[in-house]
Amino acid sequence: MARLVLSPAEALRIDGQAHAARTMWNLLHAWWQMMPKEKRTLGHADAAVRQARKDTGFLAVLPAQAAQAVLKTYFQAWKNCWEGRADAPNFKGRLRTVMSVDVPQGRDLNIARVHRRWGMANIPKVGRLRFRWTKDLPVGKHAGAENRITGHGWSRTRSAGTSPSVSRALRSSPSPTRGRKSASTWASPCPSPSRTAGRTSTANG
Repeated sequence: MARLVLSPAEALRIDGQAHAARTMWNLLHAWWQMMPKEKRTLGHADAAVRQARKDTGFLAVLPAQAAQAVLKTYFQAWKNCWEGRADAPNFKGRLRTVMSVDVPQGRDLNIARVHRRWGMANIPKVGRLRFRWTKDLPVGKHAGAENRITGHGWSRTRSAGTSPSVSRALRSSPSPTRGRKSASTWASPCPSPSRTAGRTSTANG
C-alpha cells in the first residue's frame, strides 16, 4: 500500500467515490431483497446498476469499472454464503464501514516514479495524484506476464493516537496466482438460493 497525497478538493472527490460505492452496495442489497428469486441474476443486476448510474448523479461519480467491481463483489459474497464460507451479505453502515474503492483494471494507471520517494498515478475521475513510493512496484521494465499490476484501489485509514489523522492508501492488485483452496468451512445461516437463481449467478459470477 502507498499513501496518497491529496489536496482538499481531491480528498472530497475520492471520498465521494467511496460513499457512492457503499451506497451502490446497499442499493444492490435492497434490489436483491425486492426481486423474485428467478430474477436475481448477474445480468439483471448489471442492468440495474447501469440505469442507476444514469439516473442518479451521486452514483455517477463512481467510475464504471468500480461500479462493476461492487456488483461482482456482492455476487461473490452470496456465493461464499451459499458455499458455507461466510455469512449472508448485509447493508453497510456509514460509520462502521471502511471507506474504499476498487477498480479491477490497472491499464490506465500510468504509474511513474518521479523521485526516490514519490510516484504518480492516474486515478479515474480524480486526476493524476502523487503517492509515497515505499516499495518496488511491477511497472515499466519490472513488469512481466506473471508480475504486473492488473487493478488498483484505495482505502481510508485512521491512525491511532490522541489526534488521529486520516489518510488514503493506494492499493495495487498483482496478477492473480493459483493456489489451493482452504479445506476448512463453517456452517452459515445463509438462505439457499433457488435452483434457477443459484445456477445463473454461479455461471456469471
